[in-house]
Amino acid sequence: MITVIGNLKGGSGKSTVTFNLALWLVYHDANAVAFDLDPQATLSDVAEVRREEGFEPPITVFRAENDPAAILRRHGGEVLVDVGASNLWAMRQAINMADRILVPVTPSQADIWSTQRFLNIIAEALRSDRRPEILTFLNRADTHISVRESNEAEEALSSLPGVTALRTRLAQRMMFRRSFSEGLAVFELEPSGKAAWEFNRLASVLYPQFVKQPAARRGQRQPRREQIPEH
Repeated sequence: MITVIGNLKGGSGKSTVTFNLALWLVYHDANAVAFDLDPQATLSDVAEVRREEGFEPPITVFRAENDPAAILRRHGGEVLVDVGASNLWAMRQAINMADRILVPVTPSQADIWSTQRFLNIIAEALRSDRRPEILTFLNRADTHISVRESNEAEEALSSLPGVTALRTRLAQRMMFRRSFSEGLAVFELEPSGKAAWEFNRLASVLYPQFVKQPAARRGQRQPRREQIPEH
């Protein structure tokens, strides 16, 4: 299955989501690879950090700037594609190869508008024979229940036509940023933390067929780290 992760607005966290999903799939014995079609190459950078640090298991990230469609066709199993708005041609190529499109949305009115524009681009890019599933979810949501913006954004997403709005959120947590900067999945750095729980729940919704005990982390180099409490 080819899953495209994208949105038009920067800062939606699509590369962080793609990186963590790729590792979650590898830990659950899936045949998974990722493609970085974003010219910013953030996904490629974090994969390189992971390789340099010697963390196991590795993840495979391809760059496919010249002909994404031709390269995507070569890979079976689970394929994750990180797309960016600054390369609309590659984005459209990936959309037409996708089995589903996952859209992380930050809870703000500007991000809702951006998501609507992204959905228009998807509709315009798709061939008449292509009908990928389109899923949205709140990313970097507020952690305080008194803040209404996240609930309002979730309701706005649920009203968009042709879209399934997942009721599974990732909150704005420091652990997502910290783990990503170190080349680790959030569930590697703090397995029992809130961020890891949220992400495992999202991944389980997206890939229920792989929900089981993860494979053993043979040979994984994990330096001891001081636990940092969530705020």
